[in-house]
Amino acid sequence: MQRIEGHDSHQHAAAADHGSYVDYLVGFVLSVILTVIPFWMVMSKSFSRQGTMIGIAVFAVAQVIVQLKYFLHLDFTKEGRINTLAFLFTALIIVMLVGLSIWIITTADALMMR
Repeated sequence: MQRIEGHDSHQHAAAADHGSYVDYLVGFVLSVILTVIPFWMVMSKSFSRQGTMIGIAVFAVAQVIVQLKYFLHLDFTKEGRINTLAFLFTALIIVMLVGLSIWIITTADALMMR
């Protein structure tokens, strides 16, 4: 077998970009907690309808942040900044594309119904 020079250093650098098992475990536990609490809020009916909806929205945002940090490894460290900015730019383009498409379709529908 022929050994490729620099192969080990490339594997080490790639492994450093990914989280450890502890990071994945923390992310998993937080994800489960952030899923169970809104489920409990709905099933127990302990909160008003508006309070439940606000709680679900808050826990959904927290869930997205946990997923981005622990599973996609997006952060604002020097090494992760470019990936995070690329993700945010992509999300912005998708939101604009979908939002503007809905706006155009509803406007066209309103104009055609006159």
